Formats: sequence, structure tokens, C-alpha cells
Amino acid sequence: MHTQLVVLGGGPGGYAAAFMAADLGLNVTLVEADSRLGGTCLLRGCIPSKALLHVAKVINEARELAHWGIELGKPQVDLAAMRSRKEAVIHQLTQGLDQLAKRRQVQRIQADGSFANSQTLRLQGGNPTTYSEDHLTFDHCIVATGSRPTMPSAFQLDTPRIMTSTEALDLDDVPHSLLVVGGGYIGLELGTVYAELGADVTMVELTDGLLPGADRDLVKPVVKRMASRFTEILLGTKVVSLTDHGDRIEAQLEGALGNRTMAFDRILVSVGRQPVTAGFGLEQTQVTLDDRGFIEVDAQQRTRDERILAIGDVVGEPMLAHKASHEGKVAAEVLAGHPAAFDALAIPAVVFTDPEIAWAGLTVEQAKREGHPICVAQYPWQASGRSVAIGRTDGLTKWILDPETERILGCGIVGSGAGELIAEAVLAIEMGATARDVADSIHPHPTLSETLAFASEVHLGTATEVYRPKK
Repeated sequence: MHTQLVVLGGGPGGYAAAFMAADLGLNVTLVEADSRLGGTCLLRGCIPSKALLHVAKVINEARELAHWGIELGKPQVDLAAMRSRKEAVIHQLTQGLDQLAKRRQVQRIQADGSFANSQTLRLQGGNPTTYSEDHLTFDHCIVATGSRPTMPSAFQLDTPRIMTSTEALDLDDVPHSLLVVGGGYIGLELGTVYAELGADVTMVELTDGLLPGADRDLVKPVVKRMASRFTEILLGTKVVSLTDHGDRIEAQLEGALGNRTMAFDRILVSVGRQPVTAGFGLEQTQVTLDDRGFIEVDAQQRTRDERILAIGDVVGEPMLAHKASHEGKVAAEVLAGHPAAFDALAIPAVVFTDPEIAWAGLTVEQAKREGHPICVAQYPWQASGRSVAIGRTDGLTKWILDPETERILGCGIVGSGAGELIAEAVLAIEMGATARDVADSIHPHPTLSETLAFASEVHLGTATEVYRPKK
């Protein structure tokens, strides 16, 4: 078998690359070990976790209706029904991708693909009915093999009581007690789900703050709310060892509050993800890896091997589905002869906690490290009519601006629906907008989107709802 382009991996980056390349007239084959397209994001990551976070949010909102004099009682959780609904969401989206692949005449091969050389993939396993030969030759290949959860060797016990995000999303049960190891976005999101379903959640984070690397002003409201949802949050604490006692997992902890031993029904290990760049023959090509195991690429997603490109989690941080999709489209355009390159000024990031956190472009911490002069304009959501009406005044909108030109360099938002609001900031950064541009764009009232305009008015000294005259 021969194809003009083979895409190795059917996640958000892989299928975006395959579909774009097909739209541009290339003959495309997509090799994916799973019977379904979607990769980690759709099958066991972004989509199922956000579906469950929606459930958690509704439970929380039902509880908070007590402030309006409405009591709905304790929720009755049917885990089987939840699992069924989650799988229905996944099925609907994967079926849609299947239909799109067929309409674009993208050939699907369900198999494990490994490089025999820079022009040949070996095919094995999977579903042999989808391929007639055990080798596939190609003109070009786009590697989109993604990433997997990191599991430190000390935690690799032969017990289902220790989970990564993959197992946690299976919802086998709601444990009475859950230890979440790692205070990053995955730990916080899944910890939130299990806490709202009734588990006593304890979180352990090695550093002195949750969401390391995120803007501290944005993290504060999340920490405050998590403290009321979780049983305990232990910062500056290390899990030294885990011991399986059959019905419980014993954890030895060392930290700022001293050493202690605690037992839990389940452990969720969420200490990061690592690129899938080993085990499929990259060493048989001219592709090179950096010291962290990521594939080295240029702005056109080309590797050191002239026939191979790479996209998504395998090429480095940030490991985000929308970054992978964008890179996939760039790679497809490059192979079709278009003048394309990955040159995004702002890659948005969203943490789907409650409240949500979202940011894009330059951050305050990054500006300090790079010695970049900035000015900051903040608008507290306590002054937003919409946030007061929905009882969520724990938000903040922050612009990072160039002090000379007033051009928008970055944005950070914490609050209900922050992930939906950040797109306006991305557009503003990409278009070179100034604070005046955003302030003079009429925003609908009463909405949370107004806070973006109001934050610009704070900088200009023209804010109505807060008294912040320009100095």
C-alpha cells in the first residue's frame, strides 16, 4: 500500500491534519490503534471530564439555590446512568468524526503503526480487516501520537485503587476517601468531580501553591472555593510512598506540617503527562528529540527528517488539544504548498475548575522573567451586575498592556465561564488591539463579557462601576 500522506494518530491534531489535507486535495491515510477517532481528548480526557464537570457544577448550583430559598435536597447519584450518559456523549462525537472522514475520503486503518524507515510504516494489531498488507509506504507522514499520564515508579502498585485520569473517568465507584496527588489542572478538575459526587477529597501538592505557574491573582478564588469543597489541601507536601493494604492504600506524607500516615480508598495520581515518542520506531528515521523527549520541529512543524512532520503533545508544551489542531492544519497547509507557519501570539489555556481560570498571551510572571515592561488593569467582578445577579462575584478580569502603546499583550480571567470569555482576548491580542479598541467596542449588558471592556476602562480611567481615575 502507498499513500501520499499518512497521519499517525487520530486525536484532535491528527484528524484535524488529515481532514485539512484531504480538503486541500491530498490523498490521506489515517493510522490509529483505537477503533474510534478522537484520541485522549475525546475518548478519555477533555470531553468526558468536562461532561462530568458539568454534572458537578449543576450539583453545586442546586445546593447554592438555598440562598434563594429553594431547597432541592441531597442528590441521588446513579453511577451507571452517569457512565451511560458519558459514553453517549463520546459516541455521538466519534460517530460524527467517522462520517466526516468518510465524506472526505480519508482512508482509515486501525492498527499500531511503527516506522521501518523514513518512508515506511509497519502495521500490526488493531483490526486487520482495515488493511491488506503489513507495510504502508508514504511520501510524507505527520506524527500525532499525543501524550500519556505520568506515573512515577514509586506509585506503580498492582491495584485498581491507584488511578490516573484515565481510570478516574471510568467512574467505577465514588470512594469514601480520595487522595489526589498533584495540584495541577487535572487533579483539581477531577478532584472537583469526585468531591461533588460525595467523596472526601484530600489534595497533596509538592510546591507551595496550587496550579503552579498560573497567575496567583487568578488562583486565589479557586483555592478559597476548593478549601470549602475538599477535606484538606496539603501544600509543600510530598508523597514518599504508597502501600497496598487490600481494602485501603496507605500514604506516607512529608511536608511543611510534618510527617504523617494516612489511608484512602483510592489514589488519583495527576502529576503531569509525557509525550508518546518511544516504541514506534522513530529511531529508524532522522527525527530528533530534545532532552525532555519531545520531537524537535520548526515553525512549519517539520522535523529533521524531510519526509516527517510532527504536531500536538509530542512537540512540546503547552499540551492542549486546540494547539494540536492548529498545528495539524499548519502541517497540512505546508504539505499542500501553502505559505503556512505556526506563529500564534496567544494560545489560550483554560482550567475548568469552579470558578474557571483562563489566560492567553503574556502573563505577569513571564513579563517579570523576561524584563518586559507592562502595566496591569484589573476589574473585580464584585462590580459586575451580572455576576452579582448569579451570585458569583469571586471573579476578576485582568489585562496585561504595553505601557507606551496601550496594546493588549495578555489577559487573565477567573470566574464563572472564564473559558468562554477568553476568546475575545485571544482575538484582541492577535489583531494588535489596544485597551481603547476594547473599551470602545459596545458590549451587551448585563453580561460577564462586559468585564473585558470594563477592565480596559479601568486602564483608561473611564470605568463607570468602579472609581479608578487615571493617574
